[in-house]
Amino acid sequence: MAVFFLLVGLEIKREMLAGELASPRQAALPIAGAIGGMLIPAAIYALTTGGGEARGWAIPMATDIAFALGTLALVAPGAPNGLKVFLAALAIVDDMGAVLVIALFYTGDIAWRHLAMAVLTVAVLLALNAFRVRRLTPYLLLGVALWFFVHASGVHATIAGVLLAFAIPTRTRVDAREYSLKARRLLDKFDRTETGDLLVLTSKGQQEAVFGLERASDGVTAPLLRLEHALHGFSAFIVMPLFALSNAGVSLNGPSGGRVTLAVILGLALGKPLGITVGVFAAIRLRVATLPADVSWTMLHGCAWLGGIGFTMSLFIATLAFGDSSLLDSAKVGILGGSVLAGVVGTIVLRVGTRMTASAKARR
Repeated sequence: MAVFFLLVGLEIKREMLAGELASPRQAALPIAGAIGGMLIPAAIYALTTGGGEARGWAIPMATDIAFALGTLALVAPGAPNGLKVFLAALAIVDDMGAVLVIALFYTGDIAWRHLAMAVLTVAVLLALNAFRVRRLTPYLLLGVALWFFVHASGVHATIAGVLLAFAIPTRTRVDAREYSLKARRLLDKFDRTETGDLLVLTSKGQQEAVFGLERASDGVTAPLLRLEHALHGFSAFIVMPLFALSNAGVSLNGPSGGRVTLAVILGLALGKPLGITVGVFAAIRLRVATLPADVSWTMLHGCAWLGGIGFTMSLFIATLAFGDSSLLDSAKVGILGGSVLAGVVGTIVLRVGTRMTASAKARR
């Protein structure tokens, strides 16, 4: 999961520097929605449970970004771009909240010597960034050491992935204008040195042009983007499926219901959409944000329901909260039930919202 959180950290950093979280006004709506979508589900869970069961209060706070965005793309492929951007930014802010919760509330006893070594490793990573080291190899090697020290310190090891992500450089060796000029020259050379058989192997000039384009492309691509691109497939097709397959199973040899199951279902399928909608409504009424273009309240509320699809992130927090106890199975039943319910209701609301918007446009 440290690899997954490294990818999450890279996405958060990119959004903060040049994406939907780059300006306060752009970020206000998803941040407000995410805050409401974390506080209200946690409160509902806490009110429904008590005692040792209360340790799972953060389980319904999480949104599974992949499932939420995938559902939106499937049920509303023609949805306005502003709606997709809102849900993506909301899920990213939600992930930031999950990282903080794990670091602050699901960490064991601290081994200060190892924590000091982790801090020193982060300092070296930041120094590499400051000295404009762009090769990813030293960052990744130090990232392995950082993971070891964070794990040994008692802080949850996934935090190492986020810390490493924020040390990855975003500067490029050449800017877009330089790259464009160089690429055009190299492409001209590629065309001029064609030997007539359309085989690059027989043209030394074309080979030089191709390798030159490769070096130029490397120079204009930020290390952060290179690493994010490399990790997407590995995370989506290996890390997350393995995690889901190994953690989603529910034991049938004992009770798997009770207050924990009810609390998680209520948190995901009631608290999450309610909290997101209330947070968004408050931000708009306070005039710190506005609805995205072509997005109606019905469509936004449908997205709020999709925010209740917790699945992998909720499963991860559940394992941290309950370990191997019987409460873990109860939490898993609640996660699966609440996520499915939120996804079904969100699908219905989104389809109603998109049809209403389409009908309104047709009447105009």
